Amino acid sequence: MSPGNRMLMVIVLCLLGGSHANLIPHSDIRPAPSHQLLRDFELSLLRMFGLQRRPQPSQEVPVPDYMRDLYRLQSAEDDDELRQINLEYPDRPTSRANTVRSFHHEEHLENIPGTSGSTSIRFFFNLTSIPENEVISSAELRLYREQIDHGPTWEEGFHRINIYEVMKPPTENGQLITRLLDTRLIHHNVTRWESFDVSPAIMRWTQEKSINHGLAVEVVHLNQTKHFQGKHVRVSRSLLPHENSDWSQIRPLLITFSHDGRGHALTRRSKRSPKPQRARKKNKNCRRHALYVDFSDVGWNDWIVAPPGYQAFYCHGDCPFPLADHLNSTNHAIVQTLVNSVNSSIPKACCVPTELSAISMLYLDEYDKVVLKNYQEMVVEGCGCR
Repeated sequence: MSPGNRMLMVIVLCLLGGSHANLIPHSDIRPAPSHQLLRDFELSLLRMFGLQRRPQPSQEVPVPDYMRDLYRLQSAEDDDELRQINLEYPDRPTSRANTVRSFHHEEHLENIPGTSGSTSIRFFFNLTSIPENEVISSAELRLYREQIDHGPTWEEGFHRINIYEVMKPPTENGQLITRLLDTRLIHHNVTRWESFDVSPAIMRWTQEKSINHGLAVEVVHLNQTKHFQGKHVRVSRSLLPHENSDWSQIRPLLITFSHDGRGHALTRRSKRSPKPQRARKKNKNCRRHALYVDFSDVGWNDWIVAPPGYQAFYCHGDCPFPLADHLNSTNHAIVQTLVNSVNSSIPKACCVPTELSAISMLYLDEYDKVVLKNYQEMVVEGCGCR
């Protein structure tokens, strides 16, 4: 990272960090801080985002369309944008979660016993990247299936998808000891994602520290010829009909919804319009000023998928005596300003944020996992004298 970018990171940290939220960069540039101090600043900022170190994602990491759409639903600015997203917002799972994580299964551990009447595959998802302070509220396994053209008759087109938790390691002959988690009877006449509730298994593995032996997916075809068995349910790369299919976007996807105890849960909402600011060309009183944080300027655009930046704003200005109503002052600030008017040794009230709002961020963590997280108190909505 260049010295200029590091200096910008220091400024951003000062602007966003707690009691220093009212600091602004001045024209009199101070001497550049030491490399150790800059590293400490960067580490502090990363920890504010819940990261232990700066992510260094590989270029091959795919970002699932589901996570992109979920971010867009979470951050949509207007109804027109919402209508362009072909995804139903998961209100119930997100009602108790401020973090959504996605996982692809470990393909090298995939096990296909292969029985004559069904397609059964074992999935293993490595969940060790989930922090211990996060409590899983729900989890779902998403499977993609495609419509079969010129397939069997309507009566022959039904099949059942069963999702199991694998309770013990597979036996020598490949038999799995399982517990049913979810099941669904579906028809081949539509292309769509199917979502299955696997919350009990994920909670056992993460909160009860049970051994993770994986999930088993079974596709049972009813009255269907062998020619069509398993071809349209995308549970394995080996079942793709042709090499041009984008396996990275249609492979099975595990989604976890969790909360780390910080701030409010995710909610579907439109962005609030910035509050109107009174025009004061020469007025130096306390008010909100524009401050756009561009993640590419601090060299973080390689792991932050969205947004590319955001308008954070900052508070700056005088709190003069007497304090006017529009300065949104507390009674204590009014008293302090009154005392300052007769005793200059008592400082004036300070111009600080009085209302803050959250932003959602879609990013790759230290383990190349895609995360959607709601971060509280990131945008200044109002300023006042306190």
